[in-house]
Amino acid sequence: MVLDPGAAAGGGLGAGAAPRLPHRHGPPLCSCPCPPAPGPPPRCPRGTRRLSETGTGMRRSESAGGRGVGGGMRSAASLPHIARGRGSGGGGGEERRSPCLLVALRPRNVEAERERFFRASFAYDPQFEYAEPVPAAVLDKYGAASDRFVGQAIRIIRAVLEKYGTYESFEVATGGRLLSKCQIWSVIRKYMQKEGCVGEVVVQLTDDLLSQAVMMVEDSRPTLAINLAGARQHWLEGMLRHEIGTHYIRGVNNTRQPWHSSEGRKQYSLKPANPTEEGLASLHSVLFRKQPFLWRAALLYYTIERASRLSFSALFQDLEQYVQDAGVRWEYCVRAKRGQTDTSQPGCFSKDQVYLDGILRILRHRQTIDFPLLAALGKVSYEDVNRLKKFGVLEKARIPHFMQDLERYMKQLDHIVTTNGLDEEELEQLLPD
Repeated sequence: MVLDPGAAAGGGLGAGAAPRLPHRHGPPLCSCPCPPAPGPPPRCPRGTRRLSETGTGMRRSESAGGRGVGGGMRSAASLPHIARGRGSGGGGGEERRSPCLLVALRPRNVEAERERFFRASFAYDPQFEYAEPVPAAVLDKYGAASDRFVGQAIRIIRAVLEKYGTYESFEVATGGRLLSKCQIWSVIRKYMQKEGCVGEVVVQLTDDLLSQAVMMVEDSRPTLAINLAGARQHWLEGMLRHEIGTHYIRGVNNTRQPWHSSEGRKQYSLKPANPTEEGLASLHSVLFRKQPFLWRAALLYYTIERASRLSFSALFQDLEQYVQDAGVRWEYCVRAKRGQTDTSQPGCFSKDQVYLDGILRILRHRQTIDFPLLAALGKVSYEDVNRLKKFGVLEKARIPHFMQDLERYMKQLDHIVTTNGLDEEELEQLLPD
């Protein structure tokens, strides 16, 4: 499903801003009871750049009817979508292009190996095959896991389980009911109005994602795909704060800055945008929840650290202490082991450790970070904010609406620290100035 939220409305961004959406990119925002016509699920097509992925979800079109071993629908504790590439058969003499990272890292035989793994009662290490060789530079970059925050990750996971028993119970208790399509459109419309970006982002609804959301640039247009199966009453706006209120707004602000290009970043000696970017977005996902547990970031971090030491089957068994659903455990293991062919060997793909890493760094330094300025300066690290202030273009910079009341925002960050049992002195020791 495709949504162009108010394409006919005004509100351009000015120089360097995202282009206004014409109607050919989708109908205007619908009102109940007539949702937009369904469209194809989002993919990583040629010309598409995947910006970010939010949260966890489930995919209904999985083998075995999308149900776990026990016969129940798989929980939304599933992992960010490892996208499928478009089928071959491109026309003419068009030059072959490299697939996006998530396509390259998705084993082409993952469904067959899943069936074999489950038939073997989990006593088998999948042998993954890839459509193309995984770039060596990618494997080198993400081949080593960190154990720096394993203690914090375990503490967060156990805090959730102590309070709710299982993640599935936590999800039902805190996420609320699944929303209808019209309810989702209503939440999106209201959120876009809050951020002043009506008509700037194409929105698709689909039931074919493993993640709650995926933000892409497709044909030079910002496009947000949202998983119908993960759109819960109390969590949907958090996903929009993650994708629109953080990634999109910082991206728009970044286009105005002298460091918007790779050459500019080198000129100003900028640190990498991550882990700040994903850490900040992940905090915004849970910002106003009554129980803002950092479950997903913690479990991803832990799983990757263990994957670096264990085989696939041993990792799967290790995760049982925290995740009972075998289908969900399979997905976490695939995510941590992607890029490997023989998963009987220790090894990991460490990219997803960035979420908890960024979260803890920001929380550790939250009292000294100028958060509105961090948003206004674009895709920069919190460590660069103070020295970049005098060079930044701050006129007409966008600040997320939820940062307008900074006192309330800071209290929410304090609440996240308390809820997740994080120790201030411990963080200071792990992350000294």
